[in-house]
Amino acid sequence: MELKLLIVEDDLLISEAASDYFSCKGWEVETAGDGLQALELVKIRSFHLILLDIMIPGIDGFAVCREIRRDCDIPIIFITARVLEEDKLNGYALGGDDYITKPFSLPVLYAKAMALTGRIQGINAYVEIGNLKIDVRSHNVQKDGKLLSLPPKEYEMLLFFMQNPGRIFSREQLLIRFWGYDFDGNERVVDNHIKKLRKAIGSCGCTIQTVRKFGYRLAVSSQGPCCPRE
Repeated sequence: MELKLLIVEDDLLISEAASDYFSCKGWEVETAGDGLQALELVKIRSFHLILLDIMIPGIDGFAVCREIRRDCDIPIIFITARVLEEDKLNGYALGGDDYITKPFSLPVLYAKAMALTGRIQGINAYVEIGNLKIDVRSHNVQKDGKLLSLPPKEYEMLLFFMQNPGRIFSREQLLIRFWGYDFDGNERVVDNHIKKLRKAIGSCGCTIQTVRKFGYRLAVSSQGPCCPRE
């Protein structure tokens, strides 16, 4: 089943980045730049999920959420730069299902979206490659049926690679995706986390390969488990 997403965000860079990411995952995406446009789209089309910025032109995200909740229970994830606790509580009180603050990781946002739509729509929210299996709802990682404990950053990176097998990502792309544009460190932090992740997953039917002069990719073995390559 094709999932339908509405992104309500007036920042074009954020809107386009999220739209591209979800589209690549097979979602059908609509965008709105203000609250009134969002409400008009909800009236004429059906969606499985709404990503809703709070500070948008016209009427704000809280008001949009309030209006939507008068007629339907579409899952809503608030996206905002506002970090005050009262804002989050207000969002939940109005019927929001989750809350993510800027800047955010697209894989984390996607995992939240899959967890929410999976819980409400009954969609399978598992990612499985080789001997690894991730439940994006509970963040549980299993290897050969046994739970594998990973720190949050390694979990996010593993989920991202498993959702994009075979694709090559540069260190810069990974750095921006997982640490943000304003990260003060250098690209070596990516290498260090990849090294830790390789050690954690060991021989599992897939490996995070170094593609010289380009970056990293998740390669899947066609002949059973294989060892990670340095």
